Amino acid sequence: QVQLVESGGGWVQPGGSLTLSCAASGFTFSRYAMNWYRQAPGKERELVAFITTTGGSTNYADSAKGRFTISRDNAKNTVYLQMSSLKPEDTAVYYCNAHSPYTKNNYWGQGTQVTVSS
Repeated sequence: QVQLVESGGGWVQPGGSLTLSCAASGFTFSRYAMNWYRQAPGKERELVAFITTTGGSTNYADSAKGRFTISRDNAKNTVYLQMSSLKPEDTAVYYCNAHSPYTKNNYWGQGTQVTVSS
């Protein structure tokens, strides 16, 4: 069955770094664009970063530009989100999302908590 399993979340001090990973299985990973979303308490889920099927193009929310980097390894069926210069407002549950531009299928992971505080 389809699975997206996020890992790498945790607690970090402001200014610190974390790298999230999302391991995919049960579908043809290389045919899916991948996204990272986040949802803070009391707020709507928001798109943080996007990467195309080949990894040739990426896009970021304004809040993430210059601090976050999304990447993927199609051989490992894994997408990453490198986060640096983290701020308390980055505290949220981060979700991995797979979207097929061909079939419109859409899959979600269970989320991983990122907490930025001193």
